[in-house]
Amino acid sequence: MNQKATGTFEVKVKPLPEDVKVPGVAVGRMSIDKTWSGDLVGTSKGEMMTTGGEVKGSGGYVAVEVMDVSLKGRRGTFTLMHHATMKNNADFKMNIVVVPDSGTGALTGLAGKLEIIIEGGAHSYRFDYTLPEAP
Repeated sequence: MNQKATGTFEVKVKPLPEDVKVPGVAVGRMSIDKTWSGDLVGTSKGEMMTTGGEVKGSGGYVAVEVMDVSLKGRRGTFTLMHHATMKNNADFKMNIVVVPDSGTGALTGLAGKLEIIIEGGAHSYRFDYTLPEAP
């Protein structure tokens, strides 16, 4: 059955030290630390790779984020995969999905897509998901 979860989150993004780079590929690496509230309660940690284009304000990122949360009272972990672009500080396109079979504990079998909403500098989310009935 399709379900929805909503709430807010706080995020801290920090640059990571440079490591071995592939010549000619301009990327940055960042750590992601979030605290979730609402229907998702807990924390997450992730790593992001970013790149930009010739036009200021255009770029993209990919990220892997491991969630350690309770989803409407069901506790476990799962992994999100991010893919996003923006053009000229607008035209944001994000695709954030649960990695198949990454759910553990009471979140085993979780599937879904997360939407990030940024308004007035505040972050909120909408999570459309499916989860097998609890045993």
